[in-house]
Amino acid sequence: MDQDNQLLQRLDGIEARYEETATLITDPDVIADQSRYRKLTKEYKDLGKIVDATQRYRRALADIAEAREILSSSDADLAEMAREQLDQAQQTISPLEEEIKLLLIPGDPEDSKNAVLEIRGGTGGDEAALFAGDLYKMYVRYCESKGWKTSVTSFTEGAAGGFKEIVVAVSGDGVYGILKYESGVHRVQRVPATETQGRIHTSAATVAVLPEADEFDVHINEGEIKWDTFRSGGAGGQNVNKVESGVRLRYIWKNPVTGQSEEILIECTETRDQPKNKERALSRLRTFIYDREHQKYIDDIASRRKTLVSTGDRSAKIRTYNFPQGRVTDHRINYTMYNLQAFIGGDIQECIDRLTVAENAEKLKAAEL
Repeated sequence: MDQDNQLLQRLDGIEARYEETATLITDPDVIADQSRYRKLTKEYKDLGKIVDATQRYRRALADIAEAREILSSSDADLAEMAREQLDQAQQTISPLEEEIKLLLIPGDPEDSKNAVLEIRGGTGGDEAALFAGDLYKMYVRYCESKGWKTSVTSFTEGAAGGFKEIVVAVSGDGVYGILKYESGVHRVQRVPATETQGRIHTSAATVAVLPEADEFDVHINEGEIKWDTFRSGGAGGQNVNKVESGVRLRYIWKNPVTGQSEEILIECTETRDQPKNKERALSRLRTFIYDREHQKYIDDIASRRKTLVSTGDRSAKIRTYNFPQGRVTDHRINYTMYNLQAFIGGDIQECIDRLTVAENAEKLKAAEL
């Protein structure tokens, strides 16, 4: 029971903090501060999972203590019931301990975010573009099965079909935390449609999954932004040409990686409404800065813990799709599946589940060091 007590000691205070956050997120002052409200709401949700597991753990410990007390009874029927209760409770203890230990490890704050999925054809010319198109269809079908929404934000088609590159915004519950495992180089081995002699070719496409940025992720001193307005060029509408609806912003940003300052220049003439153009220019500024700061975040994580599962490294070969043999191999966990057609059709959940288990095992091992 000493081990049980040690775990319970770690859980002391969490239930109190859970109740505290429940009160805070109803406070009008907190709600008015959207950045703080957003963080507290996420904390409340995360603490709720720990509290739920803790309550189940306490009940199991109570059942064990009660069963052991009854076992000393001279009543044979009661003793038999107590033995059954003891067996059931003891079987739940170990899984609950692992669940709680994992929940106590700080999660990646990015995991709950929406994601931006970038797929680019790599080596292999037309065949690589076709494969990139296959990956795009695979992910769209998977997202549909999860009830997520997808929207293509930009694309460049390949000469023979598929895509040289395509960027997709994905929104839903915990999107980035699931899709992040897909970042890396995907290799395909098959006879291309353009091959006349039936030879097997090896091509590749790269997949990058980035958490979607929002205004709370990037700190910008808007007072330091220099704004200019100008008349938008282009044919047609009188308003576009005669009213200064176009905006240009200049912002000095210090690169956290190099330590050097650089001037960011962004222009926006997309609408005839100057305030809307300002809003869109600010959004682009946030994205520009976030992309670079997120890379520093990825590098920091990699320097602290070399995970084999989800490094965010776009150059790492993570998976091979072998069509002649009908197999898919994920090289990070050395796992091979012989259901290629179903997999490329969007049935990728089993692989993601195994990657999640592997990463959780790494986290638990690292936490014990």
